[in-house]
Amino acid sequence: MTKEPDLFDLPDPQTLYTALQSRDPSYEGRAFVGVTTTGIFCRLTCPARKPLAQNCRWFGTVAECLDAGFRPCRRCHPIATQAEGDPAVQRLLAALEADPGRRWSEADVQAQGFDPSTIRRAFRRHFGMTFLEMARHARLRQGVTRLKTGDPVIEAQLDAGFDSASGFRQAFARLFGHAPKAMQGAAGLWADWIDSPLGGMIAVADSRSLHLLEFVGRKALPAELKRLSKGAGGRIGLGRTPAIDLTEAQLQPYFAGQSGGFSVPLTLHGTPFYRAVWQQLQRIPPGRTVSYGQLARELGRPTATRAEAQANGANQIAILVPCHRVIGADGSLTGYGGGLWRKQALIELETRIAGMA
Repeated sequence: MTKEPDLFDLPDPQTLYTALQSRDPSYEGRAFVGVTTTGIFCRLTCPARKPLAQNCRWFGTVAECLDAGFRPCRRCHPIATQAEGDPAVQRLLAALEADPGRRWSEADVQAQGFDPSTIRRAFRRHFGMTFLEMARHARLRQGVTRLKTGDPVIEAQLDAGFDSASGFRQAFARLFGHAPKAMQGAAGLWADWIDSPLGGMIAVADSRSLHLLEFVGRKALPAELKRLSKGAGGRIGLGRTPAIDLTEAQLQPYFAGQSGGFSVPLTLHGTPFYRAVWQQLQRIPPGRTVSYGQLARELGRPTATRAEAQANGANQIAILVPCHRVIGADGSLTGYGGGLWRKQALIELETRIAGMA
């Protein structure tokens, strides 16, 4: 996967907020603001009323905004900056904006007079995702919003633009690991979305501690959520807890390159050996990387490299349990469930944080 331009190429948040307030045109197409209170992202030149600084998230590309769960502003049309020279993309974006709940198919794209494969390539080039993926994100986001307010599943499904309850449940289950009805009512654990410069993250917590923090694209996420759901008696709800709020609050200065420390209480689900590995990972300071062999030796288990690597891969609390700090003996990044481009970005960020200490 090719790494997209990211937040770390941008100025600091205060500089960006000043540019937003003055509608500085020099950032046109290079910086975007996501407003957490509305779920909308804008150009910095947007004429809309300016949000408070603490409600802003900063992004370098439209793809990052969409991945983080924000929808484009209807006043400043931020998506247009990425594809102004492509009439086909502009036409489909206009159609999506006019009817964000529509369930699009390749046949619909073809009916508009476009070759589906050409459109797939064009959208991936401009936004890092296909047109159909963009449309599906919009529908699912609407449905999740309705569910969080306590609306019945069928109303959320219709609001999200799915023409069948099974279609909505399938899409929802791919994200959360089980059907949406299982995420309403009294819950033992709560799940919610956290925005990050490297894409959306799912956090699961009880009132006191964090149980899971994963990037949405991680293949193991559905299985991890199913295991947590089983352990909670099927009671994982959609919503916030103080532990999720604290996680989000501490991730903000981390991604801003200001702090590498976390104090969020964690609940680690695994064998005693796995938990020992994860606790050792937390002792690796930001800016330092170790090999699998080094980590095994530091654990006092120098022959357990393979088992240690398995524990590392089974970690389900990204960043706070920093499995990304473990690399190959030859210095290669090796595997990372969130994607090697994210692993590289996290290591680069932490190198800068360590340099400021």
